[in-house]
Amino acid sequence: MKKKSVVIWSLVILFTVSATAYFIVNQQHHSSPAGVLAKITRGDIQTTVITTGTLKPIRQVSIGAQVNGQLKKLYVHQGDKVKKGQLLAEIDPILQQNELRKSEAELASARAQLRSSQVLLKQYQLALRRQKVMLREGSGVASDLEEAQSLFDSQLEQLEMNKAQIVQSEMAVETAKANVGYTRLVAPIEGEVLGVVTQEGQTIVSSQTAPTIMVLADLSVMHIQTRISEADILKVKSGQPLSFYVLAQPSRLYNSVMGEIQNAPDGVLNNTNEISNNSQQALAIYYSGVFEITNTERLLKTSMTAQVSIVVNDVKNVLRIPLSALQERDAQGRYYVTLIDGKQRISREIEIGAHNNVFAEVKSGLVEGQSVEIPPLALETAIDG
Repeated sequence: MKKKSVVIWSLVILFTVSATAYFIVNQQHHSSPAGVLAKITRGDIQTTVITTGTLKPIRQVSIGAQVNGQLKKLYVHQGDKVKKGQLLAEIDPILQQNELRKSEAELASARAQLRSSQVLLKQYQLALRRQKVMLREGSGVASDLEEAQSLFDSQLEQLEMNKAQIVQSEMAVETAKANVGYTRLVAPIEGEVLGVVTQEGQTIVSSQTAPTIMVLADLSVMHIQTRISEADILKVKSGQPLSFYVLAQPSRLYNSVMGEIQNAPDGVLNNTNEISNNSQQALAIYYSGVFEITNTERLLKTSMTAQVSIVVNDVKNVLRIPLSALQERDAQGRYYVTLIDGKQRISREIEIGAHNNVFAEVKSGLVEGQSVEIPPLALETAIDG
């Protein structure tokens, strides 16, 4: 009896283990996959290129001194608004005024010498005529005629020299007048005084380069120069929309469009010295793209850094799939996803179009509303753009 009970309990345990194993296997076969599911939906896909830029005024000029002297008076200060033609500063004009008077005196002297030469030339001309008449009448000698001719020719050359001297003196007067004018510094543009470099009373020497006295800029429009990497340069084109913010105010977004794009890196345009091939391969190549933005509120300052997002592709209302659902490409460049149809997991080949770091456009292979699996260890494939 005891032996029979052991057999019965053994059969019960075996049945229980078998049933449990069957239930587990059956549940694993029919249950949903372990990965997260995502539906194929319609939406927009925007592809952007991220870069940085530097802000500069649309126009900026350095006001320098073209003459020597003491800075006599400053009429503006940093931050002042100025109009075109407004007087900004004056240099003591005494040196330039003295030079002007000297040049005018030399011009007057040259003109007097010309008049004297003209009178003398007329006298030599009359003497030459008399010698010619006397020689024809037999009362003159050839040597006297030759001497009269020589004096006339010499005075004629002197007259031309006097004329040339007058031209030089007139140029000296014009230069001296200009130098007197240079002692009054006026604004070449309408804008704002960014900074004053030279102070009243300071002596200015402009023998080689024009010393900067102040800097003016038109801040109504800012010019942003971006650095576009070699990897992105073929994606970026003039006219593409973009947005940016400055580090000083990251919450404020500005919108504009890309302007001109240089066809050569700055190093080439700036005639940078040639470098070896090995060094060149190690350097990153950047191209400049520029755009403008109005600065009505004057919140944008010169030399600020801008974080720029350029929209290089923007498709609307297309079928899209999370990029993380794409499985590794095969040798032919085709992409596959795991389609969930009820309780079935189906590998499906799809064709993709536009994409960014989040979504990819589904050109074929899936329809709206279908579900795909995002594996727990999703391989976010790097798609060639």
